[in-house]
This record gives sequence, C-alpha cells and structure tokens, in this order.
Amino acid sequence: MTTEALLCESTDLPIAVKMEDDFKSKGDGSTGLLAGSLAVFVKDLRIEIATREIVTTTAFFSALVVILASVALATGPATTTRVAPGALWLAIVFASVLALGRTWQREREEAALVALLVSPIPRAAIWCGKALGVLAFILATELVIVPVVALLFHVDLFVVALPLSAVMLLGTVAVASTGTFFGAMTVRTRASELLVASVLYPLLSPALVSSVSATREIFYASASGLPVDMAEVRDWLTFLAVYDAVAIVCSVAMFGAVLED
Repeated sequence: MTTEALLCESTDLPIAVKMEDDFKSKGDGSTGLLAGSLAVFVKDLRIEIATREIVTTTAFFSALVVILASVALATGPATTTRVAPGALWLAIVFASVLALGRTWQREREEAALVALLVSPIPRAAIWCGKALGVLAFILATELVIVPVVALLFHVDLFVVALPLSAVMLLGTVAVASTGTFFGAMTVRTRASELLVASVLYPLLSPALVSSVSATREIFYASASGLPVDMAEVRDWLTFLAVYDAVAIVCSVAMFGAVLED
C-alpha cells in the first residue's frame, strides 16, 4: 500500500482534495496544526504497521551492536558503568539514522512528498507528524534494546526504571526532533543517510554526552545496590530538556523554509 493510498484512505478522491476537505472542516491555526500533525503521524504509523520494516531493522541492528559491545568490551564488574551507557546510546543513535533514512525515503517514492507539500496543512504540521513517527519508532526499538542491555550488563531495571525512563525519553526526543529536521534537508539528495549522519552527529553530541552521563550515574547506582540519587542526574536532565525545547522551536520555525529550498 502506497503513502498516497494511506493518506487518501479508501476514497477515490485525489489526495489534495481529500485533505483539503478534511482540514476545512477542522479549522485553521492551532487546530489545523494539530489535525495535520496527527494525519501525517497516523499515515506513517499505518505504513509501519503494514510493513514493520523500520522497527524490525533498527531493533535487530541495535541488539547486534549491544551484544558485540558486551562481548568485546567486557571489563569485569566495572562493565556496567563503563561500557553499558555508551553501548546503549550508540546503538540508539545508529539505529535512529536507519529509521530517519527510511521514513524520509518513503516520501520520495511516487512523489509522496509533493502530495504533502500541496496539501492544505501547515509546513510545521509535516515536521510534527514526521517527528512523532520517528519518536514512536525509536521508542519501540528501545523497548527491545533496553531489556537486552539490562540482561547483558546485569542492570536491575526495576530499581532504575523511573530515572532511566526520563533520560531515555528526553534523549530520544532530542534525536527525533533534530534528526527529522535534517532528514528533510537531505530528502532530495541521493546519499541522504550519509549526509544526515555527517550533519546530525556533531549537533547531537551535547545531547548524547548528557544522556550517556546521566545513564552512567543511574547504572552506577544499580551496580552499587543503592537507590538512584536524582540530584546526580538533575543537571543532565535539565540540559536535555532545554536542548529538546530549542530543537523543537527552531525546527518548527525553520522547517517551512527548508522544504521550500
């Protein structure tokens, strides 16, 4: 099933007409932004449910990275705090490039991106919908990879579940928001995955360092048999929240100009 078919659902109307009727009935402004974001997100979600190609690929790839790291970099009891945080986030960020590349490649097929651009929805709604889709795909991958990390590196997930969930969510939002924006910049190029990685990794470095550092403190508490002291990770969480806010605001503000170029 093509992107256009999913967007048009089961009607015979052209996509622009179909979406125009939908959004005229839902109003403009924030309502149009919300409705447009939801439409793009649901479209991506339905394609993924039908194909299962992104989550399956990223989950297997992430698991392989973590397994290799656990075997090659084992250093005894210190492995949990020295290796596990880096292995976890490297697997996530590498897998996110696969997810970003595929989710934007779908828009290149059969002029699906043109259909989105001519539809009567705000440009920001396209970014919001695509970012929500990428966020959902990466979070689904993390549901697989985090238990694998806990098993291989002897992390008690029940003890660290709450603080680790906060770090994973904020770090994943940073990856999804920044990656979706730069994915749109390279969607029309042939080597889009290479360009996304070249631009994305340097800009994500502050968020990745913060995520790894916060995860290290959490895993250290788990390895020591102590409760997680939120004061140890509060500064990292604050930085991630600020990074996410800046990335989202800048992406929404500039996304229209990026698509027009």
